[in-house]
Amino acid sequence: MRRHRFGEGEYRYFDHPFPEAVQRLREELYPRLLPTARDWYAKLGRDAAWPDTLAEWLKICHSAGQDRPSPILLRYEAGGWNALHRDIFGDKVFPLQVVVNLNAPAEDYTGGEFLLVEQRPRAQSRRTTVLIPQGHGLIFTTRDRPVPSARGWLAAPVRHGVSTVRTGRRHTLGLVFHDAA
Repeated sequence: MRRHRFGEGEYRYFDHPFPEAVQRLREELYPRLLPTARDWYAKLGRDAAWPDTLAEWLKICHSAGQDRPSPILLRYEAGGWNALHRDIFGDKVFPLQVVVNLNAPAEDYTGGEFLLVEQRPRAQSRRTTVLIPQGHGLIFTTRDRPVPSARGWLAAPVRHGVSTVRTGRRHTLGLVFHDAA
């Protein structure tokens, strides 16, 4: 991560064929996230052109030149962290993604909280810090989310990252539902 100035830690993208658990999680979560994705885009007046299955959506990504797998495994040692960013790998973007914590907070590591920073329209940024329990996932936005305003709905940009791990080792699985260019 350091050489790209992304933070301090290691990451590896999965390649095909994915481990069965990773493939199953992506396939089962996508249709459950789809109604929220479509609702968000409708509120923002955007075209929500996602098909009903992940396989169909990935074919669209691939035909647009986004054919590199996006599921990722991340590891942080003490002192590790992840800079605020968004996982946008091309024009085809699914607005929700999932991070799964693979270690026990306070037992396997301290620190390493998941960070979300929302740029609020005409206001200061708002930060949310989440300590995800082992084996649990957190659904969050890939790019932005709709927020109500006096003029309807506005897109609030959101970035995510990881605070500094103070002790131990932290592993997470990242599930992005669009592939990379």
